[in-house]
Amino acid sequence: MVISSETINEVDEAKEVEDLKLLEAVFFVSGRFLTMQELISLSDLNPVLIQNLIERLKEKYEKENSALEIVQKNGSWKMDVKREYSHIINKLATGSAEFSSAEQETLAIIAFKQPIKQSVIIKIRGNKAYDHVKKFAELGLIKKKKVGRTHELSLSEEFYDYFNVQELNPLKEVKEGEG
Repeated sequence: MVISSETINEVDEAKEVEDLKLLEAVFFVSGRFLTMQELISLSDLNPVLIQNLIERLKEKYEKENSALEIVQKNGSWKMDVKREYSHIINKLATGSAEFSSAEQETLAIIAFKQPIKQSVIIKIRGNKAYDHVKKFAELGLIKKKKVGRTHELSLSEEFYDYFNVQELNPLKEVKEGEG
């Protein structure tokens, strides 16, 4: 058997296609941000190759006009659904809305007024809000900090990842005559 440079190129291309599929599968199954070390551990590929494959996946999804994308944040990557489709993801994944209307309202108040005392949330939303806050804390969507007899509630980094939204700077009031 004669091994030509064409045969070697075909083998290399086939290996690269398989590596790309492997990395894509790792992203698909994980459903979360993965560090380079985790990607190496899960795929047994080297970091230079992984970086190249990540770029190829990004290009592939852009070229195919896919609903998927590879998102990078703080040196980690994950496969995600593009923002324009994120509003339907929770409904599709669970078969219904992930949070009840009451829970959504409680979370919206926390997001809008953060940091806010839990006691204030309870006054606004009633005793059921204790369950809402507990659920959000267990999911890692909010941070609770003990302040006196109550807790101060604010959104966690996980909230922004979970809902695929960018963290916004707090709105700054502009005093009359400034600006």
